Amino acid sequence: MTIDGWDPARLPEQSGRVIAVTGANAGLGFFTSLQLARAGARVVLVCRDEMKAARARAAIQRLVRGADVSVVRLDTADLGSVRSAAKELSALDRLDVLVTNAGIVHPPRHRTVTADGLELVGATNHFGHFALVARLIDVLERTPGARVVTLGSLATRLVRLDADDLQLERRYTGWQAYAQSKIMSWSFGLELDRRLRAAGAETRALVAHPGYSITGRTPLVRGVNEPSTVERFVDNLQAVFTQGKDRGAWPTVRAAVDPLAQGGDSFGPRYRVKGAPVLETPAAVVRDPDVAAAIWAESERATGLSLLHP
Repeated sequence: MTIDGWDPARLPEQSGRVIAVTGANAGLGFFTSLQLARAGARVVLVCRDEMKAARARAAIQRLVRGADVSVVRLDTADLGSVRSAAKELSALDRLDVLVTNAGIVHPPRHRTVTADGLELVGATNHFGHFALVARLIDVLERTPGARVVTLGSLATRLVRLDADDLQLERRYTGWQAYAQSKIMSWSFGLELDRRLRAAGAETRALVAHPGYSITGRTPLVRGVNEPSTVERFVDNLQAVFTQGKDRGAWPTVRAAVDPLAQGGDSFGPRYRVKGAPVLETPAAVVRDPDVAAAIWAESERATGLSLLHP
């Protein structure tokens, strides 16, 4: 058992529940999906690359006998793709959990915009997910006890947010783009829960972050995670303050299925960078209501979608 009684290896039974995970073909998204499939959930891998998604699906079915796994194509950087994926997901008879995991971890050196005119990292990591949630509210609401789990990052504690430049038109660096996108994601998760409650909705929103989780410390999975010998060696030199992505998925899985978790909760590793998943207090910036209002307004402007107005 972990320090607070939650055991990541003994999840509550998830049979009959449907859980969609974006960016599920590799990394945190794959291991989130694998753990949920092992608990009996029907898992939908929502991925941009259909070939990689097929390999991830095959790996889960190889590792979990009888796993119910399907694939939906989604590129969160493309609002048209979001619309198509949402239409397909809306046809499900239920959607118990939506995990908005997909994202760019290694941003481009120079500011890049999508076909929709949005800054690429923010579009991929946040705006596309905002649009997806907006389009899936109905199917979530018709599923009792549904949850949305957004993905934060330790980076939210390491940068200042310019709420007047959320598209990074004035000042761009790859690090700022990544960290700012994660501030937007975490803030969105908390504000989404507040607005759901205010609207009298039953769906709840939670947030999780993986600590410092790296590929070289992650178990080998053929076709999905195959780090080189050199990558293994280098990453294991950081063992004291890192963990594998299988463990990095633990906070997300707990946010998705812990029956005692509440809307607005945030989960992360016990020792901030690694460890068992526990409740934590997020950075002040993601709890700031003025910041949340600015992010929400820009998200609606960027996506052309209105979501949960008071």
